[in-house]
Amino acid sequence: MNEKVLLIDDHTLFRAGLEDLLTRRGIRVVAAVGSGDEGLAAAAAFAPDVVLLDMRMPQMDGLSVLRQLRKHHPNLRVVMLTTSSNENDLVEALRSGARGYLLKDIEPDELVLALREIVAGKTVVAPELAPVLARVVQGGDAHAREDKAANPFSELTPREYEILTLLAEGQSNKVIARNLGISDGTVKLHVKAILRKLNVSSRITAAVMAVEHGIRAESANSE
Repeated sequence: MNEKVLLIDDHTLFRAGLEDLLTRRGIRVVAAVGSGDEGLAAAAAFAPDVVLLDMRMPQMDGLSVLRQLRKHHPNLRVVMLTTSSNENDLVEALRSGARGYLLKDIEPDELVLALREIVAGKTVVAPELAPVLARVVQGGDAHAREDKAANPFSELTPREYEILTLLAEGQSNKVIARNLGISDGTVKLHVKAILRKLNVSSRITAAVMAVEHGIRAESANSE
């Protein structure tokens, strides 16, 4: 990943640790700053490709910074990296143009993977927030989905269905692989098949569909 990353977070230790983590994984951090004003100035000075932005900051909060960044740099990919799993924060961030919403307890490798997906043009939301996102969707375009086939999961194999239930619980590929006793690569292949059969572009959307339809792990079939 050759893209330039800007970090904006008012917690000095977290910011320094994150910068070190990304740098050791070959990701170029052009600046790491502690306030919204500094972040806006750094974005103008360094022209980063991706911004990792904290939600809760004094003076100017993350949403205000996000809106300013999107206004002045419309092509900039901004990712919220926060401790907040609040539904309003998630919704407002996505509505304001965030390309990702991740929680700070994310595994380092998962963060790097999420950044790569965002650079590739995807919007990434923390898997554990799928139920929150589902509630939002249910309040909006869920009725449109109800006009489709009553069971959109009918084409899934038992193993694919089982993996979908684990996606809906917010489990990563690594955790799913460990729980099912299969390799990460096998899980990835199953996830690709699930997305294709459900005609969706991301695992988050698939997980939201599963949550909306009340799919739970205990009802999954095994191979």
